[in-house]
Order: sequence, then structure tokens, then C-alpha cells
Amino acid sequence: MERLSTGIKELDGMVEGGYPRNRTMLLTGTTGSGKTILGLHFVHQGCSNGRKCTIIATEETQDDLAHQAESLGIPLSKYDKEGLLDIDRVYDERAEYMKDILAFNAADIDDLQSNIIGLLDRIPKGAETVLIDNIGVFTLNMSPNEFRAQFDALIHGLAKKNVTALVIMDSASDERMGGIAAYSVYGVLRTSIKDNPFTGARERILEVLKIRNTKIPIDPIRFDITSKGIVILKK
Repeated sequence: MERLSTGIKELDGMVEGGYPRNRTMLLTGTTGSGKTILGLHFVHQGCSNGRKCTIIATEETQDDLAHQAESLGIPLSKYDKEGLLDIDRVYDERAEYMKDILAFNAADIDDLQSNIIGLLDRIPKGAETVLIDNIGVFTLNMSPNEFRAQFDALIHGLAKKNVTALVIMDSASDERMGGIAAYSVYGVLRTSIKDNPFTGARERILEVLKIRNTKIPIDPIRFDITSKGIVILKK
């Protein structure tokens, strides 16, 4: 099976070379645990290799996302100008929509707030790598059954488009949906922040929970976030 680099050399070595091509991976995690940065590494690697990439950003503006990436040495603006990267402004559209809802005292939530399947239409033709961050914002008014149906349709649609996708979902939304997203995807990773019982220090942890047809590490992976992005720490 062909693999695409995660953008982190040490992590590639732990998962047989990277994420399986034309499959969808799920990344869950708590606030501040490095989810978005892990996703940016994947996009950075894709653009560096000349692949067309798309970021569907639901919680950050394009400028904020670019500034965060550039602070890590990831030149999203450069890739955008070169035509290698498309950043979809879902966050801006959602914010404007909610302002209109409040202004007109409307109570209904339209497709922009809950239509996960509609994200497929936002992926440009020719995109090879897709990062969706964070799909959890669409689940606030969904039942687990509705979410599962839409999420399955999303994963199926991504496969038909022949893209390699990393879908980020915050842990609160994942837990609210009963963790069912994990059953629809090819692989699952989880980031968290935990207290080291031996040193008392707080540490960021990455766990590879599953990748089908792949030998994966059983032990949690300690990592740090530096000016050059994510660095895997030695045991």
C-alpha cells in the first residue's frame, strides 16, 4: 500500500511510512494538544511534494491559520500563491451566518451549520490532500445516528475523489457522539496533555489507536511543539 508522509519523519518510521494513500484518517484530541499543528505538518509535506492540498478551516480565519503555520516555519501563504494550496473559509461564512441569525431573531440552523456532506462540494477539483479542522463544530445539533450517516457519506465521498484526508475532531464532540467516528475511518490518532507521574511535568502525548493493514506503536508517543513544529521526544 502506498503511503504519504505525515510530515514528521520520526512518526513516518513508526507507521510504515505514513498515512495510507487515498484513505481518511481521524485525529481527535483535547484543546491545545497539537491537533491542528499535526495537520499542518501533513499539508506542508504535501505541498512540498507538489501535491494540491486543501484546508477546510471551521474554527480559524485564513490569516490566523497562516500566522500559526508560519510561526512554525510552514509557509502556507507561499503555497497559496503558488496554487498548491486552497484554504476554504468556512469559519468566516459560519460567523457571518450567525450574525444574520441573531440580527433577524431566527432560530433555525441551516446547512452551513450541520451539513457535513456538503463539505465534499467545497473540495476543489484535483485536490490530492485534504485537511478538515474541526468537524466537531457541525455536530452541536446532531444526534449520533445523524452524525454517523453523514460522516459515513463524507468518508465515502472522499474515497471517490481519490484524496488522502486527515479529519480533525475535538475530543468533546467525539465523546458526545459516542466515539462512533472511529469506525468509519481507516485510521485513528489521538493527542492529549497528561501529567508525567515521575517528573510531575505536563507532556503532550500522541497515540496511534489504529491504522488498518499497518503495524503501529502500542506505547504513547511523547512530543513537544517547537519553533520548527512537532518534535518527537525520546523515551
